[in-house]
Amino acid sequence: MTSSPSRSARRFSLLAACCMPLLGGCFMVGPDYHRPHAVISPQFKEAPKPPQGWGVAQPHLAEASKGAWWEVYNDPQLNWLESQVAISNQNVKQYEAQFRKAEATIDAIRAQLFPTLSGTFSFTQNAQGRASQSASSGSVVTYTNSTTTNTWNTGPSASWTLDVWGRIRRQVQQQVTAAQASAADLANAQLSYQSQLASAYFNLRYQDSLKKLYLNNVGYFQQALTIVQNQVDAGVTDPSALWQAKYQLQQTRAQATQAGITRAQYEHAIAVLIGRAPADLTIPTGALPLSLPTPPQSLPSVLLQRRPDIAAAERTMEGYNASIGTAIAAYYPEISVSASYGYSGNPLQTLVQAATRFWSLGASSTETLFKGGARTAAVRSARADYDASVATYRQTVLTALQGVEDNLSNLRLLSEQLTQQDVAVKSAQEAVRVSLNEYMAGTQTYTTVLTSQQSALNYEVQALGIHQSMAISHVDLIVALGGGWDVSQLPNKASLQTNNPLLPEFISKTKQ
Repeated sequence: MTSSPSRSARRFSLLAACCMPLLGGCFMVGPDYHRPHAVISPQFKEAPKPPQGWGVAQPHLAEASKGAWWEVYNDPQLNWLESQVAISNQNVKQYEAQFRKAEATIDAIRAQLFPTLSGTFSFTQNAQGRASQSASSGSVVTYTNSTTTNTWNTGPSASWTLDVWGRIRRQVQQQVTAAQASAADLANAQLSYQSQLASAYFNLRYQDSLKKLYLNNVGYFQQALTIVQNQVDAGVTDPSALWQAKYQLQQTRAQATQAGITRAQYEHAIAVLIGRAPADLTIPTGALPLSLPTPPQSLPSVLLQRRPDIAAAERTMEGYNASIGTAIAAYYPEISVSASYGYSGNPLQTLVQAATRFWSLGASSTETLFKGGARTAAVRSARADYDASVATYRQTVLTALQGVEDNLSNLRLLSEQLTQQDVAVKSAQEAVRVSLNEYMAGTQTYTTVLTSQQSALNYEVQALGIHQSMAISHVDLIVALGGGWDVSQLPNKASLQTNNPLLPEFISKTKQ
């Protein structure tokens, strides 16, 4: 078939013009997404109650999103360590690479919305032999010759599967939400490792304080041993008291050494969390903070915007909702158009001429008439996946609520326990003073002193352990409230779908 360039161009333009309205309408089969309601309470049960007549200030979400949540502890060493997590933690880098892969997959799927263009250039040489006979002087002579033909072909061609029913756009929508979920997973992983580092850091500081407590008691028990030694030398006390005093001293030294062993393990763990070899990190000795900032206050509904794991679960829901539309689109015919234009001739010098030009335009529609119920099963499967994602989302919200409530109650009850424990420590210390005086007066055996000393040390260790638990619960509460993260930090759909400048405007109109 041949035609003038103007006629062929007009026909191709007419075909494209007929197809674009089908795409520009952004018609997509399948249900539109509406976020399901989560099971959530109006307020936290364990939240501290303000005095009567006072209200609890609720800071604006933007003001509450500070990001570097660990700075509330005013610890320069912790601040530096936390700043290294996003830079050097290898697990965080893994999640970041997965997010970049999700972004690339969007472009790969989106490419199906565009025509496929190809160009050809070929050369074919054909040779055909021919025999002829002639009679001369009474004999027949046979001659053989051949004809060689060269054929050159060149020209572009295009094919385009029209996304009339929105199958590809539903796939793009599904992958966009998957990329957003991947970004939320990245934020959640980063927050998780920041939380692990802060917990390990406060556990390390607990071991520092614990070792200092044991060493302080080592000095005290050394003095007690000297007193007992003098009493034995003077013959006024049983020599067994000397062995009891030595036992107490050596046991406490061993406990101080054990605290150093545990501290070293936490230091190694922190090194790995910031992407360093344990040999490359040394944290100077410090102390566990005995006072903490006021716990942050929030409402349960805020968790829906401030928890990256909830955001990931919610984005996953929309992705499964889009997959329902992809499955439903299989019921509709697939419409394709194709076009080609080129030249075919011999020899090459005469190739680009009107006489050697050819072009074609075509359209086709393919519909699956029977597939044994596979399409129906695919739709049912997609709906089941969506229902499962809804349940996962709601369970994630409930788990988040539980985490906040647990840490709020922990801080409240640990504070009460610490007050009670401090009273016990003071009583035990007074018992040590009295029993030692009685021993010096000869009215008590050293066993009484030893028992009171052990009790006092145990109570001090327990009080320090309560401080440790409060620090960990404080960190866990901040993280359970989102750690200053906000859902607005997720890449929006428009930015994920318009990275390609060739993307038609109708793609960006895909429902949010």
